[in-house]
Amino acid sequence: MTVAEDVCTETTGATAVGVPAASAMAVGTAAQEVGLKRGEFAIAVHLGLIRLMVPRDGGRPMVGRDEIERLRSHDGFPEALRERVRTVGTAEGARQLGISPDRFTRFARAGCLTPITFYLNRYRAIVWLYLADELTGFAAREPQLLTGRSPSWLRDRLEGGADCRAGNWRSRRVERLLSLTEDPWARVAVLADTLDPVQLAEVVDDPYERAYLARLRPGPAFGPTGPVWARETMAHLMRADEPDELLWRRVNLIMELDNAREVRSAPRPGGDRRAFPSPASERAPAPDPRADADADADADADADADADARSKFQSRSRSRSRSGPESDLVPGVPSSVPPSPCPVPGPVHAPTGAAEPVVGLLARIGLRRRTSGEANRRQSPPGRAPFGG
Repeated sequence: MTVAEDVCTETTGATAVGVPAASAMAVGTAAQEVGLKRGEFAIAVHLGLIRLMVPRDGGRPMVGRDEIERLRSHDGFPEALRERVRTVGTAEGARQLGISPDRFTRFARAGCLTPITFYLNRYRAIVWLYLADELTGFAAREPQLLTGRSPSWLRDRLEGGADCRAGNWRSRRVERLLSLTEDPWARVAVLADTLDPVQLAEVVDDPYERAYLARLRPGPAFGPTGPVWARETMAHLMRADEPDELLWRRVNLIMELDNAREVRSAPRPGGDRRAFPSPASERAPAPDPRADADADADADADADADADARSKFQSRSRSRSRSGPESDLVPGVPSSVPPSPCPVPGPVHAPTGAAEPVVGLLARIGLRRRTSGEANRRQSPPGRAPFGG
């Protein structure tokens, strides 16, 4: 028994419309109409050959009848469409290129060939599949690799234990999903899928934002398929595992997250963040003046003046939090937010003019510790050690 991978049918970027029943059909019916199997239809959606529609009131994505007619109007339908989504495994791909299966595998592990999908065989081993069209293009571009001795760069990469198949498949899927949507939070959700929960919490420290991203995670058009262990394998493959890729994903996630926060805030329970006030003292306890005096006995006059200014600011913040939920420094911005259940040295977003310092990009992706003592005191409430500390 084999379990096919259904990840290529994600509906991120599908058009959200009011879909009349007479003008659309289910994806299973659409696959039969165009003469494609479920896996082939999934690849066609992934490649952008077939456009899905998502009803505004929720539910499974559908395919418009005009989309079916558009496909049927193409020359060579349905054979031409079926050929564009035809996949081959290692043995058939090697025969197509005229090389041995071992050499084909070496090309794939070195990153010369990118899988389009995969399935799990009866032993729960991953079997990668490749587009036949892309193999033909590879043979035309790199004929020198198909004969003779492998180049030194390829041998060095393989001797170092490289296996680029999962990383290339993951990059291809992420880039395709990002190209299908302009919604900023949907783009963040695509990138969030590439990090494990611990690393995601380090970058997205707001639990409400993480819950929102989980709801926006693209799902398969045919619905969840296969046993639980098969879906777990697919989720594992979606997560970056190489240090360079992890760094790249975290940096891109931070940039997309900043952009999404500028466009709109993630929804919160009750639709208003101010409905869940939290005393400022619980999130940022004021430092003990006597302890600060002992620690900063040798500090100069500028440091003392800075400490006095912070103390006055905290006093004004506490008086404002008692008098009302809004800050008079930044209108419309809540004076406090619920503390994260698992404080981590992640991003601290402060509007211009607020008292919190701006944290650099390296600190936000975990490569540099924060140098501000005040920022360190704000990371965790009393009695709770910061994550990773």
